[in-house]
Amino acid sequence: MIENADAILLARIQFAFTVSFHIIFPAFSIGLASYLAVLEGLWLWTRDQAYFTLFEYWKKIFAVAFGMGVVSGIVMSYQFGTNWSVFADKTGPILGPLMGYEVLSAFFLEAGFLGIMLFGLNRVGPRLHFLATLMVAVGTLFSAFWILSVNSWMHTPTGHTINEVGQFVAEDWFAVVFNPSFPYRLAHMVLAAYLTTAFVVGGVGAWHLLRDRGNRQARTMFSMALWMAAIVAPIQIVAGDMHGLNTLEYQPAKVAAMEGHYDTQKGAPLILFGFPDDGEEVVRNKIEIPYLGSLILTHTLDGEIKGLKDWPKAERPPADIIFYSFRVMVGIGMLMAALGIWSLWCRNKGTLYDNRWLLRASVLMAPSGFIAVLAGWITTEVGRQPYTVYGLLTTAESVAPIEAPAVRASLIAFVFVYFAVFGAGTFYLLRMMSKSPRRDQDWDIEGPIRTAGITPVTDPRGPKAHQQAGE
Repeated sequence: MIENADAILLARIQFAFTVSFHIIFPAFSIGLASYLAVLEGLWLWTRDQAYFTLFEYWKKIFAVAFGMGVVSGIVMSYQFGTNWSVFADKTGPILGPLMGYEVLSAFFLEAGFLGIMLFGLNRVGPRLHFLATLMVAVGTLFSAFWILSVNSWMHTPTGHTINEVGQFVAEDWFAVVFNPSFPYRLAHMVLAAYLTTAFVVGGVGAWHLLRDRGNRQARTMFSMALWMAAIVAPIQIVAGDMHGLNTLEYQPAKVAAMEGHYDTQKGAPLILFGFPDDGEEVVRNKIEIPYLGSLILTHTLDGEIKGLKDWPKAERPPADIIFYSFRVMVGIGMLMAALGIWSLWCRNKGTLYDNRWLLRASVLMAPSGFIAVLAGWITTEVGRQPYTVYGLLTTAESVAPIEAPAVRASLIAFVFVYFAVFGAGTFYLLRMMSKSPRRDQDWDIEGPIRTAGITPVTDPRGPKAHQQAGE
Protein backbone atom coordinates (compact mmCIF):
# COMPACT_ATOMS: atom_id res chain seq x y z
CA MET A 1 0.00 0.00 0.00
CA ILE A 2 2.80 2.41 0.90
CA GLU A 3 4.51 2.05 -2.46
CA ASN A 4 1.46 3.49 -4.24
CA ALA A 5 0.46 6.01 -1.61
CA ASP A 6 0.73 9.72 -2.32
CA ALA A 7 2.33 12.32 -0.08
CA ILE A 8 -0.94 13.28 1.64
CA LEU A 9 -1.76 9.74 2.68
CA LEU A 10 1.80 9.08 3.82
CA ALA A 11 1.86 12.30 5.84
CA ARG A 12 -1.42 11.32 7.49
CA ILE A 13 -0.11 7.83 8.29
CA GLN A 14 3.07 9.28 9.75
CA PHE A 15 1.24 11.73 11.99
CA ALA A 16 -1.26 9.06 13.05
CA PHE A 17 1.62 6.72 13.91
CA THR A 18 3.53 9.24 15.99
CA VAL A 19 0.48 10.66 17.78
CA SER A 20 -0.69 7.14 18.65
CA PHE A 21 2.61 6.47 20.38
CA HIS A 22 2.56 9.86 22.07
CA ILE A 23 -0.98 9.94 23.45
CA ILE A 24 -0.67 6.79 25.54
CA PHE A 25 2.07 8.31 27.71
CA PRO A 26 0.28 11.57 28.65
CA ALA A 27 -2.91 9.58 29.21
CA PHE A 28 -0.98 7.53 31.76
CA SER A 29 1.09 10.32 33.32
CA ILE A 30 -1.91 12.65 33.85
CA GLY A 31 -3.67 10.08 35.98
CA LEU A 32 -0.50 8.81 37.64
CA ALA A 33 0.56 12.31 38.74
CA SER A 34 -2.75 12.75 40.54
CA TYR A 35 -2.44 9.27 42.04
CA LEU A 36 1.01 10.14 43.40
CA ALA A 37 -0.41 13.29 45.00
CA VAL A 38 -3.15 11.22 46.65
CA LEU A 39 -0.64 8.65 47.92
CA GLU A 40 1.68 11.26 49.40
CA GLY A 41 -1.26 13.14 50.92
CA LEU A 42 -2.52 9.93 52.56
CA TRP A 43 0.97 9.22 53.87
CA LEU A 44 1.20 12.65 55.50
CA TRP A 45 -2.33 12.34 56.87
CA THR A 46 -2.27 8.77 58.19
CA ARG A 47 1.49 8.39 58.76
CA ASP A 48 1.15 4.92 57.24
CA GLN A 49 4.39 3.83 55.59
CA ALA A 50 2.48 1.66 53.10
CA TYR A 51 1.36 4.77 51.23
CA PHE A 52 4.93 6.06 51.14
CA THR A 53 6.14 2.72 49.79
CA LEU A 54 3.57 2.90 47.01
CA PHE A 55 4.46 6.52 46.31
CA GLU A 56 8.12 5.66 45.79
CA TYR A 57 7.17 2.62 43.71
CA TRP A 58 4.95 4.53 41.28
CA LYS A 59 7.14 7.64 41.30
CA LYS A 60 9.87 5.74 39.45
CA ILE A 61 7.37 4.49 36.89
CA PHE A 62 5.98 8.00 36.45
CA ALA A 63 9.45 9.41 35.78
CA VAL A 64 10.06 6.97 32.92
CA ALA A 65 6.57 7.39 31.41
CA PHE A 66 6.78 11.19 31.68
CA GLY A 67 10.13 11.22 29.90
CA MET A 68 8.84 9.02 27.10
CA GLY A 69 5.83 11.32 26.68
CA VAL A 70 8.03 14.39 26.38
CA VAL A 71 10.32 12.79 23.80
CA SER A 72 7.45 11.47 21.67
CA GLY A 73 5.74 14.87 21.78
CA ILE A 74 8.77 16.77 20.50
CA VAL A 75 8.79 14.74 17.29
CA MET A 76 5.20 15.71 16.53
CA SER A 77 6.05 19.39 16.67
CA TYR A 78 8.62 18.99 13.93
CA GLN A 79 6.07 17.35 11.65
CA PHE A 80 4.06 20.57 11.55
CA GLY A 81 7.01 22.15 9.81
CA THR A 82 8.01 19.24 7.58
CA ASN A 83 4.73 17.62 6.49
CA TRP A 84 2.08 20.18 7.44
CA SER A 85 3.71 23.56 6.87
CA VAL A 86 0.63 25.01 5.11
CA PHE A 87 -1.53 24.05 8.07
CA ALA A 88 1.02 25.59 10.46
CA ASP A 89 1.07 28.82 8.45
CA LYS A 90 -2.69 29.20 8.26
CA THR A 91 -3.52 28.23 11.85
CA GLY A 92 -0.33 29.50 13.50
CA PRO A 93 -1.79 32.83 14.74
CA ILE A 94 -4.27 30.84 16.83
CA LEU A 95 -2.58 27.53 17.62
CA GLY A 96 0.84 29.08 18.26
CA PRO A 97 -0.21 31.20 21.26
CA LEU A 98 -2.27 28.36 22.72
CA MET A 99 0.68 25.97 22.51
CA GLY A 100 2.85 28.71 24.01
CA TYR A 101 0.47 29.03 26.95
CA GLU A 102 0.75 25.26 27.43
CA VAL A 103 4.53 25.53 27.67
CA LEU A 104 4.49 28.56 29.96
CA SER A 105 1.79 27.38 32.36
CA ALA A 106 1.94 23.59 32.23
CA PHE A 107 5.34 22.44 31.08
CA PHE A 108 7.22 25.01 33.15
CA LEU A 109 5.18 24.01 36.19
CA GLU A 110 5.92 20.32 35.62
CA ALA A 111 9.59 20.88 34.86
CA GLY A 112 10.05 23.28 37.77
CA PHE A 113 8.73 20.89 40.40
CA LEU A 114 9.51 17.50 38.85
CA GLY A 115 13.08 17.45 40.14
CA ILE A 116 11.90 18.26 43.65
CA MET A 117 9.28 15.52 43.48
CA LEU A 118 11.76 12.93 42.23
CA PHE A 119 14.85 13.80 44.29
CA GLY A 120 14.05 16.47 46.86
CA LEU A 121 12.30 14.75 49.76
CA ASN A 122 15.38 14.64 51.99
CA ARG A 123 16.22 18.25 51.15
CA VAL A 124 12.95 20.15 51.39
CA GLY A 125 10.94 18.04 53.84
CA PRO A 126 7.67 16.14 53.37
CA ARG A 127 5.25 19.07 53.32
CA LEU A 128 7.09 21.15 50.74
CA HIS A 129 7.72 17.96 48.80
CA PHE A 130 3.98 17.28 48.82
CA LEU A 131 3.44 20.77 47.39
CA ALA A 132 5.86 19.90 44.57
CA THR A 133 3.94 16.70 43.86
CA LEU A 134 0.69 18.65 43.75
CA MET A 135 2.22 21.17 41.33
CA VAL A 136 3.33 18.38 39.00
CA ALA A 137 -0.20 16.95 39.07
CA VAL A 138 -1.71 20.38 38.42
CA GLY A 139 0.79 20.90 35.60
CA THR A 140 -0.33 17.73 33.84
CA LEU A 141 -3.94 18.90 34.06
CA PHE A 142 -2.98 22.34 32.70
CA SER A 143 -1.26 20.58 29.82
CA ALA A 144 -4.42 18.62 29.07
CA PHE A 145 -6.40 21.87 29.27
CA TRP A 146 -4.38 23.65 26.57
CA ILE A 147 -3.86 20.67 24.28
CA LEU A 148 -7.57 19.84 24.36
CA SER A 149 -8.40 23.49 23.72
CA VAL A 150 -6.20 23.44 20.60
CA ASN A 151 -7.68 20.20 19.36
CA SER A 152 -11.25 21.23 20.14
CA TRP A 153 -10.88 24.51 18.25
CA MET A 154 -9.89 22.51 15.18
CA HIS A 155 -13.17 20.58 15.53
CA THR A 156 -15.45 23.48 16.47
CA PRO A 157 -13.64 26.65 15.34
CA THR A 158 -15.06 29.86 16.85
CA GLY A 159 -13.84 33.30 17.85
CA HIS A 160 -11.70 33.86 14.77
CA THR A 161 -11.58 35.67 11.46
CA ILE A 162 -9.55 35.03 8.30
CA ASN A 163 -7.12 37.74 7.24
CA GLU A 164 -6.15 38.81 3.72
CA VAL A 165 -3.51 36.07 3.33
CA GLY A 166 -5.84 33.27 4.43
CA GLN A 167 -4.66 32.90 8.02
CA PHE A 168 -6.96 32.27 10.97
CA VAL A 169 -6.67 35.20 13.40
CA ALA A 170 -8.31 35.42 16.81
CA GLU A 171 -11.05 37.99 17.38
CA ASP A 172 -12.17 36.67 20.76
CA TRP A 173 -9.62 34.58 22.66
CA PHE A 174 -12.21 33.46 25.21
CA ALA A 175 -14.34 32.03 22.39
CA VAL A 176 -11.26 30.41 20.84
CA VAL A 177 -10.16 28.71 24.06
CA PHE A 178 -13.62 27.79 25.34
CA ASN A 179 -15.01 26.69 21.99
CA PRO A 180 -18.26 24.69 21.95
CA SER A 181 -16.75 21.19 22.14
CA PHE A 182 -13.89 21.99 24.55
CA PRO A 183 -15.59 21.36 27.94
CA TYR A 184 -16.87 17.97 26.79
CA ARG A 185 -13.56 16.89 25.27
CA LEU A 186 -11.59 18.01 28.32
CA ALA A 187 -13.84 16.14 30.76
CA HIS A 188 -13.89 13.04 28.56
CA MET A 189 -10.10 12.97 28.16
CA VAL A 190 -9.21 13.65 31.80
CA LEU A 191 -11.62 10.95 32.97
CA ALA A 192 -10.11 8.61 30.39
CA ALA A 193 -6.64 9.36 31.77
CA TYR A 194 -7.78 8.60 35.32
CA LEU A 195 -9.38 5.34 34.22
CA THR A 196 -6.30 4.38 32.21
CA THR A 197 -4.12 4.83 35.28
CA ALA A 198 -6.63 3.13 37.58
CA PHE A 199 -6.70 -0.03 35.48
CA VAL A 200 -2.91 -0.13 35.18
CA VAL A 201 -2.55 0.26 38.95
CA GLY A 202 -5.33 -2.28 39.53
CA GLY A 203 -3.77 -4.73 37.09
CA VAL A 204 -0.36 -4.45 38.75
CA GLY A 205 -1.92 -4.88 42.18
CA ALA A 206 -3.86 -7.93 41.00
CA TRP A 207 -0.71 -9.39 39.44
CA HIS A 208 1.09 -9.29 42.78
CA LEU A 209 -1.95 -10.47 44.74
CA LEU A 210 -2.18 -13.57 42.57
CA ARG A 211 1.31 -14.41 43.83
CA ASP A 212 0.91 -13.21 47.39
CA ARG A 213 -2.54 -12.33 48.67
CA GLY A 214 -1.01 -11.02 51.89
CA ASN A 215 0.98 -8.30 50.11
CA ARG A 216 -0.30 -5.22 51.91
CA GLN A 217 0.93 -2.70 49.33
CA ALA A 218 -0.66 -4.71 46.52
CA ARG A 219 -3.91 -4.82 48.46
CA THR A 220 -3.84 -1.06 48.95
CA MET A 221 -3.21 -0.21 45.29
CA PHE A 222 -5.75 -2.78 44.11
CA SER A 223 -8.45 -1.43 46.43
CA MET A 224 -7.78 2.20 45.49
CA ALA A 225 -7.79 1.40 41.77
CA LEU A 226 -11.09 -0.45 41.88
CA TRP A 227 -12.71 2.33 43.89
CA MET A 228 -11.69 4.64 41.07
CA ALA A 229 -13.07 2.24 38.45
CA ALA A 230 -16.38 1.82 40.28
CA ILE A 231 -16.87 5.59 40.67
CA VAL A 232 -15.34 7.08 37.51
CA ALA A 233 -16.38 4.54 34.84
CA PRO A 234 -20.12 5.34 35.20
CA ILE A 235 -19.31 9.06 35.24
CA GLN A 236 -17.32 8.59 32.04
CA ILE A 237 -20.31 6.94 30.37
CA VAL A 238 -22.44 9.99 31.23
CA ALA A 239 -19.69 12.36 30.05
CA GLY A 240 -19.37 10.38 26.85
CA ASP A 241 -23.09 10.68 26.21
CA MET A 242 -22.94 14.46 26.68
CA HIS A 243 -19.92 14.62 24.38
CA GLY A 244 -21.85 12.61 21.80
CA LEU A 245 -24.80 15.01 21.92
CA ASN A 246 -22.41 17.94 21.44
CA THR A 247 -20.84 16.15 18.47
CA LEU A 248 -24.28 15.54 16.99
CA GLU A 249 -24.89 19.28 17.09
CA TYR A 250 -21.60 20.40 15.57
CA GLN A 251 -20.36 17.38 13.58
CA PRO A 252 -23.44 15.37 12.60
CA ALA A 253 -21.61 13.60 9.76
CA LYS A 254 -19.20 12.10 12.27
CA VAL A 255 -22.09 10.80 14.38
CA ALA A 256 -23.73 9.30 11.29
CA ALA A 257 -20.49 7.44 10.55
CA MET A 258 -20.11 6.34 14.17
CA GLU A 259 -23.64 4.97 14.22
CA GLY A 260 -23.46 3.46 10.75
CA HIS A 261 -26.42 5.42 9.35
CA TYR A 262 -26.31 6.13 5.63
CA ASP A 263 -29.99 7.12 5.31
CA THR A 264 -31.73 9.85 7.27
CA GLN A 265 -34.47 8.32 9.37
CA LYS A 266 -36.76 8.91 12.30
CA GLY A 267 -36.79 6.34 15.05
CA ALA A 268 -33.29 5.21 14.05
CA PRO A 269 -32.12 1.90 15.48
CA LEU A 270 -28.92 1.38 17.45
CA ILE A 271 -26.63 -0.77 15.33
CA LEU A 272 -24.72 -2.93 17.76
CA PHE A 273 -22.49 -4.43 15.09
CA GLY A 274 -22.21 -4.86 11.37
CA PHE A 275 -19.93 -4.32 8.39
CA PRO A 276 -20.15 -0.82 6.87
CA ASP A 277 -19.61 -0.58 3.13
CA ASP A 278 -18.94 3.01 2.03
CA GLY A 279 -19.01 1.99 -1.63
CA GLU A 280 -22.50 0.52 -1.48
CA GLU A 281 -23.57 2.87 1.34
CA VAL A 282 -24.98 0.12 3.50
CA VAL A 283 -24.13 -1.77 6.71
CA ARG A 284 -24.12 -5.49 6.02
CA ASN A 285 -25.13 -8.22 8.46
CA LYS A 286 -26.07 -5.67 11.08
CA ILE A 287 -27.41 -6.45 14.53
CA GLU A 288 -29.61 -3.62 15.74
CA ILE A 289 -32.08 -2.57 18.40
CA PRO A 290 -35.06 -0.60 16.99
CA TYR A 291 -35.53 3.04 18.04
CA LEU A 292 -32.64 2.96 20.53
CA GLY A 293 -30.34 5.07 18.34
CA SER A 294 -32.82 7.95 18.26
CA LEU A 295 -33.53 7.56 21.97
CA ILE A 296 -29.84 7.86 22.85
CA LEU A 297 -29.05 10.72 20.48
CA THR A 298 -32.24 12.76 20.64
CA HIS A 299 -33.83 11.39 23.83
CA THR A 300 -37.02 10.66 21.89
CA LEU A 301 -38.12 7.45 20.18
CA ASP A 302 -38.95 9.17 16.88
CA GLY A 303 -36.07 11.66 16.73
CA GLU A 304 -34.54 12.24 13.31
CA ILE A 305 -30.93 11.20 12.73
CA LYS A 306 -29.21 12.40 9.58
CA GLY A 307 -27.53 9.82 7.38
CA LEU A 308 -24.25 10.10 5.49
CA LYS A 309 -26.10 10.41 2.18
CA ASP A 310 -27.05 13.95 3.23
CA TRP A 311 -23.44 14.98 2.54
CA PRO A 312 -21.48 14.71 -0.73
CA LYS A 313 -19.08 11.77 -0.69
CA ALA A 314 -16.10 14.11 -0.74
CA GLU A 315 -17.25 15.67 2.55
CA ARG A 316 -17.92 12.46 4.47
CA PRO A 317 -15.61 10.79 6.98
CA PRO A 318 -14.80 7.11 6.32
CA ALA A 319 -17.51 5.19 8.16
CA ASP A 320 -15.76 1.83 8.06
CA ILE A 321 -12.94 3.01 10.35
CA ILE A 322 -15.01 5.15 12.72
CA PHE A 323 -17.77 2.56 13.10
CA TYR A 324 -15.35 -0.03 14.48
CA SER A 325 -13.17 2.28 16.60
CA PHE A 326 -16.23 3.78 18.26
CA ARG A 327 -17.49 0.35 19.25
CA VAL A 328 -14.12 -0.65 20.64
CA MET A 329 -14.10 2.47 22.83
CA VAL A 330 -17.68 2.03 24.04
CA GLY A 331 -17.24 -1.72 24.58
CA ILE A 332 -14.18 -1.21 26.75
CA GLY A 333 -15.98 1.51 28.70
CA MET A 334 -18.80 -0.91 29.46
CA LEU A 335 -16.32 -3.58 30.57
CA MET A 336 -14.65 -1.05 32.87
CA ALA A 337 -17.97 -0.19 34.47
CA ALA A 338 -18.83 -3.89 34.80
CA LEU A 339 -15.52 -4.62 36.51
CA GLY A 340 -16.11 -1.73 38.89
CA ILE A 341 -19.55 -3.07 39.82
CA TRP A 342 -18.11 -6.57 40.22
CA SER A 343 -15.48 -5.20 42.60
CA LEU A 344 -18.18 -3.54 44.71
CA TRP A 345 -20.01 -6.86 45.00
CA CYS A 346 -16.79 -8.64 46.02
CA ARG A 347 -15.92 -5.85 48.46
CA ASN A 348 -19.33 -6.22 50.08
CA LYS A 349 -18.82 -9.99 50.34
CA GLY A 350 -15.34 -9.52 51.81
CA THR A 351 -13.68 -11.36 48.91
CA LEU A 352 -12.08 -8.44 47.06
CA TYR A 353 -8.55 -9.81 47.49
CA ASP A 354 -9.46 -13.51 47.35
CA ASN A 355 -11.59 -13.74 44.20
CA ARG A 356 -9.05 -15.09 41.72
CA TRP A 357 -11.39 -14.51 38.77
CA LEU A 358 -11.62 -10.82 39.67
CA LEU A 359 -7.85 -10.65 40.02
CA ARG A 360 -7.31 -12.33 36.66
CA ALA A 361 -9.87 -10.06 34.99
CA SER A 362 -8.11 -7.02 36.45
CA VAL A 363 -4.78 -8.17 35.02
CA LEU A 364 -6.36 -8.67 31.60
CA MET A 365 -8.00 -5.23 31.80
CA ALA A 366 -4.74 -3.46 32.72
CA PRO A 367 -4.05 -2.20 29.14
CA SER A 368 -7.71 -1.53 28.39
CA GLY A 369 -7.46 2.20 29.06
CA PHE A 370 -4.75 2.62 26.44
CA ILE A 371 -6.80 0.74 23.87
CA ALA A 372 -9.89 2.82 24.65
CA VAL A 373 -7.93 6.09 24.40
CA LEU A 374 -6.50 5.09 21.03
CA ALA A 375 -9.91 3.99 19.77
CA GLY A 376 -11.46 7.26 20.95
CA TRP A 377 -8.70 9.29 19.34
CA ILE A 378 -9.18 7.45 16.04
CA THR A 379 -12.91 8.10 16.22
CA THR A 380 -12.35 11.79 16.89
CA GLU A 381 -9.61 12.50 14.36
CA VAL A 382 -10.73 10.27 11.48
CA GLY A 383 -14.25 11.56 12.04
CA ARG A 384 -13.03 15.10 11.34
CA GLN A 385 -11.94 14.17 7.82
CA PRO A 386 -11.69 15.52 5.20
CA TYR A 387 -10.85 18.62 7.28
CA THR A 388 -8.07 19.72 9.59
CA VAL A 389 -10.08 22.77 10.69
CA TYR A 390 -13.61 21.44 10.49
CA GLY A 391 -15.58 22.89 7.61
CA LEU A 392 -12.92 25.50 6.80
CA LEU A 393 -9.56 23.93 5.92
CA THR A 394 -9.23 20.52 4.26
CA THR A 395 -6.46 18.04 4.83
CA ALA A 396 -5.45 18.27 1.18
CA GLU A 397 -5.02 22.04 1.57
CA SER A 398 -2.93 21.62 4.74
CA VAL A 399 -0.12 19.38 3.56
CA ALA A 400 3.37 20.72 2.83
CA PRO A 401 4.71 20.74 -0.75
CA ILE A 402 6.81 17.64 -0.20
CA GLU A 403 7.31 14.59 -2.38
CA ALA A 404 6.02 11.16 -1.41
CA PRO A 405 9.48 9.47 -1.38
CA ALA A 406 10.69 11.90 1.29
CA VAL A 407 7.66 11.25 3.51
CA ARG A 408 7.98 7.52 2.91
CA ALA A 409 11.62 7.51 4.00
CA SER A 410 10.91 9.44 7.19
CA LEU A 411 7.90 7.22 7.96
CA ILE A 412 10.00 4.07 7.69
CA ALA A 413 12.66 5.65 9.90
CA PHE A 414 10.02 6.61 12.48
CA VAL A 415 8.64 3.08 12.55
CA PHE A 416 12.03 1.50 13.23
CA VAL A 417 13.17 4.11 15.75
CA TYR A 418 9.87 4.26 17.62
CA PHE A 419 9.55 0.51 18.01
CA ALA A 420 13.16 0.26 19.14
CA VAL A 421 13.19 3.19 21.57
CA PHE A 422 9.65 3.10 22.94
CA GLY A 423 9.50 -0.67 22.75
CA ALA A 424 12.54 -0.81 25.04
CA GLY A 425 11.02 1.85 27.29
CA THR A 426 7.74 -0.01 27.55
CA PHE A 427 9.60 -3.25 28.32
CA TYR A 428 11.48 -1.45 31.09
CA LEU A 429 8.20 -0.10 32.52
CA LEU A 430 6.75 -3.60 32.58
CA ARG A 431 9.87 -4.88 34.33
CA MET A 432 9.45 -2.19 36.97
CA MET A 433 5.79 -3.08 37.46
CA SER A 434 6.59 -6.78 37.76
CA LYS A 435 8.67 -6.15 40.88
CA SER A 436 6.68 -6.26 44.08
CA PRO A 437 6.53 -2.96 45.99
CA ARG A 438 7.25 -4.96 49.13
CA ARG A 439 10.83 -5.49 47.98
CA ASP A 440 11.55 -1.75 47.94
CA GLN A 441 11.92 -1.27 51.70
CA ASP A 442 15.27 0.53 51.61
CA TRP A 443 14.04 4.11 51.06
CA ASP A 444 15.36 6.58 53.62
CA ILE A 445 12.28 8.13 55.14
CA GLU A 446 13.50 8.47 58.72
CA GLY A 447 15.34 11.78 58.17
CA PRO A 448 12.57 13.81 56.53
CA ILE A 449 9.69 12.43 58.57
CA ARG A 450 11.49 12.98 61.87
CA THR A 451 12.36 16.52 60.82
CA ALA A 452 8.69 17.17 60.06
CA GLY A 453 7.60 15.64 63.34
CA ILE A 454 5.86 12.68 61.66
CA THR A 455 5.88 9.32 63.38
CA PRO A 456 5.57 6.48 60.86
CA VAL A 457 2.99 3.78 61.44
CA THR A 458 4.92 0.52 61.57
CA ASP A 459 4.49 -2.90 63.11
CA PRO A 460 5.97 -2.98 66.66
CA ARG A 461 7.03 -6.58 66.10
CA GLY A 462 9.77 -5.39 63.73
CA PRO A 463 10.31 -5.05 59.97
CA LYS A 464 10.10 -8.79 59.31
CA ALA A 465 6.72 -9.14 61.00
CA HIS A 466 4.88 -7.83 57.94
CA GLN A 467 6.39 -10.54 55.77
CA GLN A 468 5.78 -13.27 58.34
CA ALA A 469 2.17 -12.23 58.88
CA GLY A 470 1.53 -11.71 55.16
CA GLU A 471 0.32 -8.13 55.68
